[in-house]
Parts: sequence; C-alpha cells; structure tokens
Amino acid sequence: MAIEVGDKAPEFELKDNHGRTVTLSEFRGEKNVVLLFYPFAFTGVCTGELCALRDELPTFVNDDTQLLAVSNDSIHTLRVFAEQEGLEYPLLSDFWPHGETSRAYGVFDEEKGCAVRGTFIIDKEGVVRWTVVNALPDARDLNEYVEALGAL
Repeated sequence: MAIEVGDKAPEFELKDNHGRTVTLSEFRGEKNVVLLFYPFAFTGVCTGELCALRDELPTFVNDDTQLLAVSNDSIHTLRVFAEQEGLEYPLLSDFWPHGETSRAYGVFDEEKGCAVRGTFIIDKEGVVRWTVVNALPDARDLNEYVEALGAL
C-alpha cells in the first residue's frame, strides 16, 4: 500500500548516477521534492516519461523544487542511461538493499522485482502533498505534476 497525502515522507539515503549520496532530508526547509519511482532504465515508457521531464526541466528543478527519479537499477546502469538520454537531474539507485526505498513508499512490485510508477510530491516540511501510482505499463500525466506543484 503506497503512502498517502498527509503522510510524512519516509527518509532515504540513495546513491545517484554519479555515485553521490542523496537524502530526502537535505531538501527539508529548502525545496519541494518531486519523487518519481519508475521500473527500469532503457525501457520504452520509462524513457518517454523521463525525457518528457528533461524537456520541462525548469519546472521540476529550480530554486523551489527538486526532481529525484528512483529505480532499482544499479548506479552504473543509471549513469549510462542519463548520458544517453541527456538527463541532467539525479537518477537514484534503489538497487541495494534491493527495493528498500521503493518498499518504504509502498511502490515495490515483489513479483516483478521493481518499482511501479509512483510519484510523490513532498513539501518543504517533508509531508506528502500529492501522489499518483500507476501500473507498470501506464505512463503518468506530466501536467498533473505541474498542477500539483502549483498548488503548494
């Protein structure tokens, strides 16, 4: 069961595609966070979603907002994926312990061994203010993120 609006967002510590450690708490009091879980790098729907975010990057990475995309891929896979697609925002690896952060947010598919498409907009105090969780094949609507951020 995914966490819900009004819940305190679970803390995490993950490595990004450059090997840097990223925590949710480093943005507390500073930025709203768009936390996006996706199944796998290099797959059709995921690549489309992440490139759509890339194309609208100033909306999602600015003085008020930080986009963080999480998959269960290794940091090495994420580094190549980011370079190939020109993704200039952090891709976080929930590889080991496998799916720990995805499970904390309630978006890990135990049968498939990966995260489903879950997005959480977390305010500067660390509270979830908006969320959507889609099945593996169902892309999310980017405009919904924009509307939700505008409401903060």
